[in-house]
Amino acid sequence: MRRAPLPLALPATVALAGALLLTACGAQRTGAQGPGPASPYASGSPDGSCDASAASGGQTAAEEAGPGASTPGEAATDGSSGGAVTAKDGVELVGPAGCPVLEITNHTAGTTTYTVTYFLLADTGTALTSARTTVASVEPGRTVRRAVALADVGALPGDAGKATKVRITQVRSVPSNEAPSETGPCPPSGVRVYADRGDAAMGLRVVGLHLVNCGTRTYHLDGYPRLQLFDEEHKPVEGVRILHGGGTIALGVGADGPPRPLALRPGEGARAGLVWRNTTETGEPVNAPYVRVVAKPGAAAVTVTPELDLGTTGKLGIGAWQRDGASR
Repeated sequence: MRRAPLPLALPATVALAGALLLTACGAQRTGAQGPGPASPYASGSPDGSCDASAASGGQTAAEEAGPGASTPGEAATDGSSGGAVTAKDGVELVGPAGCPVLEITNHTAGTTTYTVTYFLLADTGTALTSARTTVASVEPGRTVRRAVALADVGALPGDAGKATKVRITQVRSVPSNEAPSETGPCPPSGVRVYADRGDAAMGLRVVGLHLVNCGTRTYHLDGYPRLQLFDEEHKPVEGVRILHGGGTIALGVGADGPPRPLALRPGEGARAGLVWRNTTETGEPVNAPYVRVVAKPGAAAVTVTPELDLGTTGKLGIGAWQRDGASR
């Protein structure tokens, strides 16, 4: 099976259609506009280069504002600016031409971690490459601005043309205390839990759930992770059977071993496979981008985003925790 890449085809139904031109002075938003006036943009420096707040990838005093705050030359943060992404997901593109900035406003009641996927596009609208960035721990009612570092997306194909636009294609948000952790400081639980990018072939999907003991004590596992599925609006998904063993969906995907007790020493890890098919027949297809994972009874929950496209199958297979020798 092949690894599923970030998609390069822009679906016709993409709701997050705000785009920011990267060339010529005076940024201009393209795409659908909602009620209210269009947001103004900060003007660039006379030579067209990024100013300090737009160019910085970090968070400065100029990049953060309180609830509903707006500073001269910057987009309003109360959701009335007319950008479709602001009203729906709290994310839009602002900044001077050539210096795109993600503006993320947390409209929820809890501290939230956002993952934003975006494309670089040519003048024709062709997607040249894609990237994603994670902005952690945005407090309720706060707005954080984070520059899009164009160098981070890698080299563009030599004959693909020059990137002139950025378009947000997906926003995912999880409670910060349930955010997955693959690197960085060890969580208070003493373990990291995260999902990999997965494999896809002929309608069969396999995504690995990984757990790594980053603490100082042995961590014990036995059996299957507990799962809860949520849709794009963070509402529970009903009517999906969660079956023990990846073999209930397909054999030979590495998720059909029997459960056995595991004692993970510091640095050791385990893996459990999510297995499903996206077959669509009669009925309404089910999509569940969010999966809340509890590694064992009493463990802290972690919400991952494996983007389950379950079609009309109504079932998801979960493998038992198995030792993962590659995790040390």
